[in-house]
Amino acid sequence: MKAFFVQIKCDLGKSYDVAGALADAEIASEIHSTAGDYDLLAKFYVDDDEDIGHFVNEKVQILPGIKDTFTVVTFRAF
Repeated sequence: MKAFFVQIKCDLGKSYDVAGALADAEIASEIHSTAGDYDLLAKFYVDDDEDIGHFVNEKVQILPGIKDTFTVVTFRAF
């Protein structure tokens, strides 16, 4: 399994709706509210042979209320 994080910028007033939609979709292992340029930080896992770009494009960015995303690919946990 590969772990990666997606920072999510939401439409104004939609952070809780987006977080709820992510939770309902059961695709994120963790969802956090953040301060700064992005509103949410979500952690995801995909199989080693699954493409992260396609996953984000087809399962995350399609959720209503998402304005922008920034994906952080991780390599190893210490």
